Amino acid sequence: MASRIEQLLEFVSEDPSDPFALYALALEYQKTDEQKALAIFSQLIQDHTAYLPTYYQLAKLYQQGGDSQKALDVYDMGIALALKNNDMKTMQELRAAKQELLSDDDLN
Repeated sequence: MASRIEQLLEFVSEDPSDPFALYALALEYQKTDEQKALAIFSQLIQDHTAYLPTYYQLAKLYQQGGDSQKALDVYDMGIALALKNNDMKTMQELRAAKQELLSDDDLN
């Protein structure tokens, strides 16, 4: 039986333009290889800028890695996109995560 990562790699190879398959692969890699996850989330932000779920996950990875400024930048990009798409729920989630980071790091 193929592993979850192997299955997702197959999905990505069948349709490399599907942002969900890449996103799911990055989420799976987060459990075992943060650098691979970071690379895939970064690729998603570049190639599929409108795929909103990526922004939260990428910012959290930067935050966990201690790069607060990159995390803040990604939160801001996601907040702007959510506002543009009139996705208030996602915008609120991104703002809350950003505020939590600011209060944790005393960057404000």
